[in-house]
Amino acid sequence: MYEILVIGSGGREHAIAWALAKDKRVATVYVAPGNGGTFTEPKVKNIPLHSFQELTDFARNRNIHLTIVGPEAPLSQGIVDKFNSENLPIFGPTKNAAQLESSKEFAKAFMQRHNIPTARYMVFTDPALAHEHVNKNVDIPIVIKADGLAAGKGVVIAQTLKEAHVTIDMMLIDGKMGSAGSKIIIEEFLQGEEVSFIVAVDGTNVLPLATSQDYKKLLDGDNGPNTGGMGAFSPAGKVFNEQLQNKVMANVISPTISGLKKEGIIYKGFLYAGLIIAEDSTPRVLEYNCRLGDPETQPILFRLKSSFLNLIEHGINQSLSLYDINWDSRCAISSVIAAQGYPGNPLTGTRITDIPPNQPGIHLFHAGTENKDGGLRVNGGRIICVTALGNDISHARAKVYDHLEKIDIPGSQFRKDIGLRMKQP
Repeated sequence: MYEILVIGSGGREHAIAWALAKDKRVATVYVAPGNGGTFTEPKVKNIPLHSFQELTDFARNRNIHLTIVGPEAPLSQGIVDKFNSENLPIFGPTKNAAQLESSKEFAKAFMQRHNIPTARYMVFTDPALAHEHVNKNVDIPIVIKADGLAAGKGVVIAQTLKEAHVTIDMMLIDGKMGSAGSKIIIEEFLQGEEVSFIVAVDGTNVLPLATSQDYKKLLDGDNGPNTGGMGAFSPAGKVFNEQLQNKVMANVISPTISGLKKEGIIYKGFLYAGLIIAEDSTPRVLEYNCRLGDPETQPILFRLKSSFLNLIEHGINQSLSLYDINWDSRCAISSVIAAQGYPGNPLTGTRITDIPPNQPGIHLFHAGTENKDGGLRVNGGRIICVTALGNDISHARAKVYDHLEKIDIPGSQFRKDIGLRMKQP
């Protein structure tokens, strides 16, 4: 029987731990540090570890079978390099490989070098030059991105010149994005349908996961500020057929992996390409994430019928070509319930008194929750992600929203249109 370590505390990590714990070969999944939902999950145990040294010591002393990294921050800081240096099995990209996500400037220049389709862009650290560029050279709307990691909230689609100038000042002068916004990318706005395409990579072999689509805006109708993600569903409807998947693999994923290899970087781990699909079905890359998406992971893993542990083992052992992936033919939808004030200033500390139980085909994956003072409390912006399977999108939606209405968290908010955007199968 194996013991597994999952690093992270969000809804993605809860879903990863849940999927691993289903495997009969697993005795315990440790989540560092975990959340209020992983705390109560069968075969899952939270551990209050944070530093790289604490984590590697734990993995060695417990003879951990393998470790999976959920969030982007430890990847960008070199957690995989640390585990590799101590010969501890871990699945995730190295610090160099994770630059695809940790630096948008690196990612854009990399795509340019390897002819991977993306939006035209310019990089700025000087606010005066950025303002001048906007005034003279861009069409509205325009996309302004913080170069570094900003928890999914570092992208602004400016609908007016005034909004563009305010955003430039907010990042480069006011420092509202911290060091992540000390350098910005200004790029053209791409028209089309946005989808998420996630693959597992073992250094050579690439295994596509089920397609998905997420909802980044806070409010219904894709209004309001960007968030870390307010919901997702899988599969991504008729827009992402086999022909398009083959095109994405050929034009985006394969040249990304081979391009990294040419530059001396071997990529192992999950790779997420955020894509915009034009009307002529041409895919272009909006961004890379060097890990599973959140909340895309929840509906994707909810549909995975084959062993997730087996997938990770093949990824570590560079044998993904031997893994036979099997998906539930049904649809899965996730909807996030977020704290009052999210994403700008989420209210934490609120006691959560009433949560419906998990049932077959529906599960509550926690993110911003903790067990404190004898009960469950809010300790983050995105609180819980309700995920359900259904024979079709409508059936899955009905189950999700029936559960959401039963969750009593004062001031909380959620979108009511998850699964309604785009053509459905």
